[in-house]
Amino acid sequence: MAAKMTNLPKYITMESVRQVLKMADLIPVIEKAMGDFSKGEEGGVVQPVRTVVPVKEHNGFLGSMPGYSSQDNALATKLVCFYPGNAEKGLQTHMANIVLFDASNGSIKSIMDGEVITSMRTAAASAVATKYLASKESKILCILGAGEQAGSHYQALHQICNFQEVRVWSRTISRAQKFAAEYKSTVCETAEEAAKDADVIVTVTMSTKPILEHSWVKPGAHVNCVGACRPDWQELSSELMQKSVVYVDSREAAMKESGDVLISKAEVYAEIGDLVNGTKEASRDKTTVFKSLGMAVEDVVSAKLVYDKYVQQNGE
Repeated sequence: MAAKMTNLPKYITMESVRQVLKMADLIPVIEKAMGDFSKGEEGGVVQPVRTVVPVKEHNGFLGSMPGYSSQDNALATKLVCFYPGNAEKGLQTHMANIVLFDASNGSIKSIMDGEVITSMRTAAASAVATKYLASKESKILCILGAGEQAGSHYQALHQICNFQEVRVWSRTISRAQKFAAEYKSTVCETAEEAAKDADVIVTVTMSTKPILEHSWVKPGAHVNCVGACRPDWQELSSELMQKSVVYVDSREAAMKESGDVLISKAEVYAEIGDLVNGTKEASRDKTTVFKSLGMAVEDVVSAKLVYDKYVQQNGE
């Protein structure tokens, strides 16, 4: 008779995740995971491109993102619902939970809130890209969008650059004003005004059409393009994509999911993991774009980090 597993999975709430997960700890973990992913089999990362189920009647999507990192002995899957219309209802547009397994036997170790992890690991990936691609003298940060990801990116990118000025723009001016009240920044009336002369630009919007034009971006700036996660959506103009050196988190995912890449037909030069591994050049002196789609392995290693810290802090 097989032995029974009596330990119930730990449920880790959003507040608990927020308490234990710190950006300074997370960024190097994400950097290593991106490098491992780009090593192929040698890196020990197994993850399919996410499965997305459209919920057409309610303008929503359900995504499933399983992954395994043999180097971290970590196995997990994230289930995330994306409902763009929720913003108008006062609800969150993204809702996620992560199931962390014991990689040695498949039992569930924890079910944890995935919203804070998603927000923080996405910003951490942008921070890794910015570390390799932005000018070391970067002083002006532009954030287009004023939601959860905007705040997370503000915190993450300040771990990398000593910005002297931060500008924020949102189609809803009240949201930009709320952001500016919480984070030290200047509200701009237009995206063009916010982007002018910026060294690092972040696009974290719900837009399905380009909100950033090539002519607004100064030569040598670095852009972290985080929204537009569907093959028919764009945040950046095709001209900007075509005239920049484009990096991605996953080349395979970008060629299936990224409208910014597919519609513009821009060439993908490398994955960020290639820069971490030193196998591709970081074009720091050119205009660069990091097209972020988010990878399961980022959730996997983040969930393990949360679990380990939670257990350590709670003496379990």
